[in-house]
Amino acid sequence: MNATTGAMDDNLLEYARMAVPRYTSYPTAVQFHDGVGPDDYLGWLGEITSEKPISLYVHIPFCQSLCWYCGCNTTVPNGYDRVARYLLALKTEIDLVAEKISPQVTVSHLHFGGGTPSYLEPEHFEQLCALLKNSFNFSADAELAVEADPRTLSPEIIAAFSNSGISRVSLGVQDFNPKVQALINRIQSQDMVARCVTQLRVKNITGINFDLMYGLPGQSVETVKQTAVTAAGMKPDRIAVFGYAHVPWFKKHQRVIRTELLPDIEQRMEQADVIAQTLQENGYIRIGFDHFALPEDPLSIAQTQGHLRRNFQGYTTDIAETLVGFGASSISTMPQGYCQNSPDLGQYTARLENGELAIARGLALGDDDILRRDVINTLMCHFNVDVEQVCLSHNKAPDALDDCFPALKTLERDGLIELDRRQITATPKGRRFIRNISACFDQYLQQDTEKHSLAV
Repeated sequence: MNATTGAMDDNLLEYARMAVPRYTSYPTAVQFHDGVGPDDYLGWLGEITSEKPISLYVHIPFCQSLCWYCGCNTTVPNGYDRVARYLLALKTEIDLVAEKISPQVTVSHLHFGGGTPSYLEPEHFEQLCALLKNSFNFSADAELAVEADPRTLSPEIIAAFSNSGISRVSLGVQDFNPKVQALINRIQSQDMVARCVTQLRVKNITGINFDLMYGLPGQSVETVKQTAVTAAGMKPDRIAVFGYAHVPWFKKHQRVIRTELLPDIEQRMEQADVIAQTLQENGYIRIGFDHFALPEDPLSIAQTQGHLRRNFQGYTTDIAETLVGFGASSISTMPQGYCQNSPDLGQYTARLENGELAIARGLALGDDDILRRDVINTLMCHFNVDVEQVCLSHNKAPDALDDCFPALKTLERDGLIELDRRQITATPKGRRFIRNISACFDQYLQQDTEKHSLAV
């Protein structure tokens, strides 16, 4: 262990090896079932009121080529006909959903994810944005964001982003080292990424995010540090740092990655630490456990003011309680529960071609789910929670979650948290294990490495 990370005891390594959810939702998608379907979704949509804003998410499940580390729901279409058919199905879904939502309801956020939204033809992207704006009531200050691959980010698609009012673009960088890029089948030079950043800013798209990864084949502490230095030098507003999850039994293309080239758990922790240290030395504020932002960015301000939130995109400034998802595999979040479209592209398209919604599964929330979700979200965003106060705010007894505290006592013994009656505070060394801490309140959790990623 080098000087940047300090001594690592066996207990911490065991916590790092645990498979725990990322808690972008609670309960997690592992608990979704086919007992929730289109009728439930339509009913929940009809109950949306104009009192609070909503957010929209659009999934574009196509990529130019497949990156071998990828865990997303995406495909290489080998021809644009499949994309065009998908866009028609997407239009049908937007029309069906818009009919159920009052025109008085305002949209505060729109996020295009994938896959690779920048894979779309520029005119098709503009048409899709126009359809959404014609179908829903966007607030004047709504944030429109899109994920993009620097390899497919042409001047034409950047112009389409600008024409459509996109204000934030998230670039999938992952790693700048050419040898690592070759091992993950994602070749994109530093100059290519820098050129994309410049072209976006020329078009007044000033909200720029980078995604970086550690735990990839061929990475070392030295290479990830250099990537972090290079990334910080381009001054993106936000940088998200994710650990690679190697699940070749679930994502077959990951079998191409040789396991002997992957760092072990201690090396993963060293890599995560040196990236965090480097970004903070270059002026970034640590947001939660895996995001970083410049001090003036709204994400940093939200954390300082206590307004930070978490949803399926990770840490966010989005305060909407309702997120309506479109596209294959997309998940909608409602006060009543979750609904997910079929991840199968053929099934999704066929259902909508028949004029039916493609909801395949979901989960209706009970009072206990909502209570535990509130505790988990508070921990994930702020690293502390007064469990008694949360229980009282939900009209529950102060001791309603006392069954969680025996597990928390173990974390206290290992120095990850401090307990003061029912007040929980993550210690500095416990913050990286906030997912483990939050898991103490997860009544559904099973240690299943096929369904959750490593804690670090």
